[in-house]
Order: sequence, then structure tokens, then C-alpha cells
Amino acid sequence: MNDDFSPLKLENQLCFPLYACSREIIKRYTPHLDKIGLTYTQYITMMVLWEKRSVGVKELGDKLFLDSGTLTPVLKKLEAKGLVTRARSRTDERSLVVSITEAGDALRAQAAEIPAQMARCMTLAPDEAAELYRILYKLLGREVSA
Repeated sequence: MNDDFSPLKLENQLCFPLYACSREIIKRYTPHLDKIGLTYTQYITMMVLWEKRSVGVKELGDKLFLDSGTLTPVLKKLEAKGLVTRARSRTDERSLVVSITEAGDALRAQAAEIPAQMARCMTLAPDEAAELYRILYKLLGREVSA
């Protein structure tokens, strides 16, 4: 085979194992999330709200690397489930603020075991996981200390 096209080989793509790992990890999350009635995207949204309690939609999208076209339907579904509310900011009518409800806060206790359950199905040592975390955020353009 002509090596002129070796950059096009799947095995030479950094993006492919990242994509495949992301799909595999989300697949492993699914049975745990099904028990609490959330999709993965809803879960990560709730994680931010469990921490922040209330957050602007723009900030939420930035934190989750999601655009408004993806985030809006997620927020509408979470609101329909009674887990969050959406309201215009009191200080800036153009901004939408998402807040956790009492039901959303109660769901946190049900979700508390998910990280430990996921850690048990990972094949990385803690130091490897910390290094991977750091490298992935570097790729995303956000330096973090692991």
C-alpha cells in the first residue's frame, strides 16, 4: 500500500480512540443512570447544578462544552422532570438562569454511588487516571491540576 495515505489510517488517528473511549464510558454509565432516570448529558448537567445550585445557561454550556442547541433540550427535559427551573436573570433580562429544585437536589443522594461504581469498571491506576484527566483537559484548552 502507498504510504502517501498513511495519515488517513484509522490506527494513526488520535481522535478515534478518544471517540471510542467516550462511547464506551457512556455505555458503562447508562445502566446506572437508567436507575435514576437520566441520560449522560442530563447527569453532567445535574452535577454542575448540585455543585453550583444556580447557574447561567451560558456558563453552564461553557463548563460542559455544550452549545445552546444541545443544552436547551436537555434543560427542557430536566425542567419537565421537575429537577430544575429556568428563569430570566433579575440583573440581565437577556440571560437565562437554571436552578436546582428540591427534587433535583434529592436526586443527588441516588446518584452519589455512581462515581465509585464507574471507578470499579475502569482499568486505570489512580495516577494514570489523574494524568489522563490532565492531558484531556489540556487538549480541550483548559489546563487543570490533577
